[in-house]
Amino acid sequence: MQNQPSTSVAVLDDSQFGAASNPGTLMRGEGLRKTFLSGTQEITPLDGIDFSVERGEMIAIVGPSGSGKSTLLHLLAALDTPTSGTVYFGGNSLRSFSASELAEYRNRAVGLVWQRHHLLPDFTAAENVAMPLLVRGVELGQALRAAKEWLGEVGLASRAEQRAGELSGGEQQRVAIARALVNCPALLLADEPTGDLDERSAGNVFELMQRLHQSHHVTSILATHNLSLARRTNRVLVLEHGKLTPGGQVLAGSAASLARPASAGTETLGETRV
Repeated sequence: MQNQPSTSVAVLDDSQFGAASNPGTLMRGEGLRKTFLSGTQEITPLDGIDFSVERGEMIAIVGPSGSGKSTLLHLLAALDTPTSGTVYFGGNSLRSFSASELAEYRNRAVGLVWQRHHLLPDFTAAENVAMPLLVRGVELGQALRAAKEWLGEVGLASRAEQRAGELSGGEQQRVAIARALVNCPALLLADEPTGDLDERSAGNVFELMQRLHQSHHVTSILATHNLSLARRTNRVLVLEHGKLTPGGQVLAGSAASLARPASAGTETLGETRV
């Protein structure tokens, strides 16, 4: 599947926007700190973290509810800015980007999947998937053709003309994944992408994400409570008390200090899901 034609911005060239199999560091964070005020109390979910992500990696970030996983993904997607510290993409600081360059980065370089799919229920699956292309200025017919190709990639070719609100939860999340990848981004960010699904649907969606990650040379960062799924990624990082640390215990299967088993047999971090 080919990238759609587009214009580039001054800071990044097209090779940095799109997925690629070339080795090297795609993204890194230096001294990332984020604070919020809640009344008179200062909350610091991220307290000076450093990390790097290599092209082609699939990384899971685990941590208790409220530990800052979503906050970190928002910084990486340029949906928010750190209180201090810097996010680098392709060697360029996001702080150096103009407003238009940040918009281009969010549209072309990053694909986002949330716990809730955020589809437009009265629009068809194809129309929902085409939205990022339309925002980019791609002609409607071309955008819909590309959208239908991606719906085929996620196993929903026959549902392209179905309204999103008429699809099952698992189907809606597949549409959301197709929408996230329709621009062939370099980076896929997923915030609890299986959190609203039953165990079987969650497994199917995760397997789909793994397959697309590999076949389209995407770099993927997933925030999840599900340790069983996290262990199936290349690397696990634990975010807790504002710090990001290697998840050796999680990979070794001895996460007793971090997690407890759910009643339905799904091991999760910091809470029980069924």
